[in-house]
Amino acid sequence: MGRSVESNRRIRSERHQAILAASLDLFASRGLAATKVADIAEAAAISPGLVYHYFSSKGDIFVLLVDRAISRLNEAAAELEALAISPADKLRLALGGLLKNLEESEDAARTHLFMAQAAVSEATPEAARVVMTTRGRLPYDTIERIIRAGQDAGTVQTGDAGAMAQLFWSTIKGLALHRAVDGENYRSPEPAVLLRMFLVEGD
Repeated sequence: MGRSVESNRRIRSERHQAILAASLDLFASRGLAATKVADIAEAAAISPGLVYHYFSSKGDIFVLLVDRAISRLNEAAAELEALAISPADKLRLALGGLLKNLEESEDAARTHLFMAQAAVSEATPEAARVVMTTRGRLPYDTIERIIRAGQDAGTVQTGDAGAMAQLFWSTIKGLALHRAVDGENYRSPEPAVLLRMFLVEGD
């Protein structure tokens, strides 16, 4: 008896996710130019022909991964900003969640590294650059607005809010690199240690 429609749908979804997971790992560690479709197929435990059944090129996979990463981060940033809590508590929540995610999820670290690769690599497809240019600033802008609101409330350190937002995200990206290198031995610092860079003492 042939497979059911639901079974076929599940298999397609599993293969699609396997390709994306394998591609994310390879793109984060090697970059787009050094990754071949055959490498992706081997890592996903499928044939190269099946990769082309789901995607027309490795560039298309790259663009989708960029789009998904930015969409998820932007959604989280919008939800954070909409919370009815103080700016200081928003920074605590954001930093604590990001640090916990880095420690518990290898995919989180890979995604940060992948996005760093995408931002600087000459091999990054133009379509991915457009996504990053048009939609990639939201997390930075969100943290900048939260920092500025906290400064107005007297709970966040004074200084250039944009530069402080850049410091916030640069810290996360740097820790993602350590997570990738250290693997399961990685431990995130306590959020309170990093929050001292942003919050007024005693808040």
